Amino acid sequence: MDQVSKQVGKPIIVENRPGAGGTTGANAVAKSAADGYTILCYGALATAHALYAKLPYDTLKDFAPVIPLGQQPLIVITAPSKGYKTLADLIAAGKARPGSLNYTSAGVGSASHFGAERLRASADFEAQHIPFRGAAEAVTEVIAARADFSLQLGSTSLQLIRDGQLAALAVSAEKRAAVLPQVPTTIEAGLKGDSIYPFWSGLFLPAQTPREIVVRLHDEVAKALQTPPVKERFAQLGVEPMPMSIEQFEKFFREDVDGNVMLVRDAKIPQQ
Repeated sequence: MDQVSKQVGKPIIVENRPGAGGTTGANAVAKSAADGYTILCYGALATAHALYAKLPYDTLKDFAPVIPLGQQPLIVITAPSKGYKTLADLIAAGKARPGSLNYTSAGVGSASHFGAERLRASADFEAQHIPFRGAAEAVTEVIAARADFSLQLGSTSLQLIRDGQLAALAVSAEKRAAVLPQVPTTIEAGLKGDSIYPFWSGLFLPAQTPREIVVRLHDEVAKALQTPPVKERFAQLGVEPMPMSIEQFEKFFREDVDGNVMLVRDAKIPQQ
């Protein structure tokens, strides 16, 4: 956001509003003045819609999607001592011993939870969910081989993979991750497109924000995302670009909301 601040000549203050899976912050933006000065940066707006039975805002009516910032593929990780050389090995073990496998996540409704459920449903095997309060604990259990697998972002697992403490079986994305070019996608590993569950984040404004403000913010952020410092930093974090027009992002967001609602229903994930 520093780059955007320079471009528009105005300071941008980042205010973290934790609570209720990020919905506290989302509600603050939904109820704010539609003048372009209050922006929501959120990566779980669609999952929160599916997970929480009652929200203080309407996900599809109270926000104007502006632009996605990027996406990170989830990496299917396991302990080398488990002996799974490929994703097919893991799936075969799950099918051979129904219900015997378990996986960790950063918490109910997290990307690691929904990503694992999407993978499990696509591959048609059972696995017990073990939620934690954060990614660090979830990864630690996998390293210790007390859990069979997990789906995690590169920010929490990449260095451990490079150090040999974790084995990467696949990435949940349409194409291989630039930071792990040797690791196949879930599709290359034999699954269908419904196995994909990348984690993305984007910017939103209150729904009644004038269109010219939405367009201006979209265009300024799009320019910032193309500057060398931002591109370099995103590459270091394993963030893949998601270039989209406002209309494309609106369509993508609505489809993601629908997809997460279906996932919660089909996987019988209890609403909070």
